[in-house]
Amino acid sequence: MPNSSRVNFSPIKVIHSTPVWLPQTMTWLCNQVRYLPHAIESHIVCEKTENLDQFYLPNIHVIPKKSLLNRYGCSGMKGAKPLARLFWLWKMCRKIKPDIVHSHFGTTGWFDSLVVRLTRAKHVVTFYGLDVNMVPVQDPRWKSCYKALFKSADLFLCEGPHMAQCLITMGCPQDKVKVQHLGVEVKKIPFKPRKWKLGEPLRVLIAASFREKKGIPYALETLGRLQNEVDLEITIIGDALPEPRSQSEKQKILQVIEKYGLQPKTRMLGFQPYSVLMEQAYKHHIFLSPSVTATDGDTEGGAPVSIIELSASGMPILSTTHCDIPEIVIDGVSGYLVPERDVTALADKLNFLVSNPDMWIQMGRQGRHHIEKNYNVKNQAHRLGKIYDEVVKF
Repeated sequence: MPNSSRVNFSPIKVIHSTPVWLPQTMTWLCNQVRYLPHAIESHIVCEKTENLDQFYLPNIHVIPKKSLLNRYGCSGMKGAKPLARLFWLWKMCRKIKPDIVHSHFGTTGWFDSLVVRLTRAKHVVTFYGLDVNMVPVQDPRWKSCYKALFKSADLFLCEGPHMAQCLITMGCPQDKVKVQHLGVEVKKIPFKPRKWKLGEPLRVLIAASFREKKGIPYALETLGRLQNEVDLEITIIGDALPEPRSQSEKQKILQVIEKYGLQPKTRMLGFQPYSVLMEQAYKHHIFLSPSVTATDGDTEGGAPVSIIELSASGMPILSTTHCDIPEIVIDGVSGYLVPERDVTALADKLNFLVSNPDMWIQMGRQGRHHIEKNYNVKNQAHRLGKIYDEVVKF
């Protein structure tokens, strides 16, 4: 249910603009909207929907499948898809008359700005990762697009201080940037500190889409080096996306599994809904998530939401000093962080965790406390409501 706390917000209409509502890996975006204060009237404007059985919310406005606009968008003509979505956003702005258009991802924000500037709505843009680092590296034209967006939009949100500094470095005025943490449903995540006894299998969980920035080959190489010292059971939740770079990463993952003979110890479950991820999490001891900066510039931008969720569950986290992960995992307190791509350091820290299982309960408690305090979705949604209120009144 939405946040029911009584707060003194003015009624505000917000359009949440995103091309697709909603990929299975973006539970966090649904929760941002779901838990906003009652005074915020949210509308979702998108070109298509996915996984509505998991992410249904009221007021989803999708381009009708049988419409001329949808046929034009799917025609394959150059520029047809973004143009169709922009026309649909314009139509919805005229119908809904929003106080704010909140564009999710910087690339979406730039396209949306072409419409928003023709309305009276304020424009809020959230950057999430790929749009911060990879996009302008792969296509430098986006640097000038972002400079125009930094001038036209009213406010830019990002997950943590690392991403905020990236935006400022690209030319965004510092007074237009705010850190807005992603939140998780802490009360729905039971706290169960992990326990492990010498002699039983060490169950290690890896959960991410197969992208270079997730560092899965480094995680598997770490486990390959450790397998002769401890009995391992490895579970991988996630899979490759259709794009070539993701398919290529899957081949690298399979090659590392073969290189170390990890096949008998590894279960690959593919993409799974959130409920399965959490079910598996409680059956595992350690979450291994060594994110890296990809060779094409792709980064987490902030940090994987899975780290927030599994830290809240009481699970020790082994990750890297990548982007805003140090904001979530307190090194040496709720988990351990090592430099990117440093398999030796990963193996050393994992070996240390295995040698000191008596530390796990306290690490779990510290992680839970940190997430409850700083990443509770209800608190973060309340804060986002206040941000909307300030933007409208400015």
